[in-house]
Amino acid sequence: MSIRIVLVGTTHPGNIGAVARAMKNMGVADLALVGPRHFPHKDATARASGAVDVLKNAVVVETLDEALSDCVYAVGASARSRAINWPTLEPRECAAKLIEESRAGPVAAVFGPEKYGLTNEHLDLCDALLTIPTNPDFASLNLGMAVQVLTYELRAAGVDRDQPEYEPDARLATNEEMQHFYRHLEEVLTDIRFLDPDNPRHLMRRLRRLFVRARPDHNEVNILRGILTAVERKGEPRE
Repeated sequence: MSIRIVLVGTTHPGNIGAVARAMKNMGVADLALVGPRHFPHKDATARASGAVDVLKNAVVVETLDEALSDCVYAVGASARSRAINWPTLEPRECAAKLIEESRAGPVAAVFGPEKYGLTNEHLDLCDALLTIPTNPDFASLNLGMAVQVLTYELRAAGVDRDQPEYEPDARLATNEEMQHFYRHLEEVLTDIRFLDPDNPRHLMRRLRRLFVRARPDHNEVNILRGILTAVERKGEPRE
């Protein structure tokens, strides 16, 4: 079972250490850092309070695409409302969903920069939103606290228990495969003038939501891309 915690654009290294400590407390070890401002750093080591192994094994990448490339499911933590509705999960149901989906491949929970959180572009790479209910009069959670809430629920849901064997007909499409598909789809929709690049509105974001609900597997994505290629060929002049 592979459940990854992904931190995007973390500005204070102490928060990375606090997250590592929260993860090790609850038996979660896979940490990915997207463009951290300072890492490695003595403040991260100090705040980790013994979870140095989590820091040493953390993977540092430049983009969220890289951090999620092999994942079959990802949730993005967000406290802000969005123009397009994403499927939304609270920590307990989110933990259960992550464990369930991890039977088919790596999964991830993504947390954004301390000040602004995840952008819509980050959330386009996720399958659902994670929201943590808080006191509406004081809703501020620091990064370590937010990760602690989710990892506690993962522990309570049995993150380290053996899961039943799962043998799908074909593995679920990875995040990387889906991003290639979305780019291909956007190109074809633009070519056939269904999508106006000067006024795209929320078309691609809505289509992403549709395919998130569908959960296509590797073979199905290949079929969809084959259809797109056939559409492209249809527009080519005949010899």
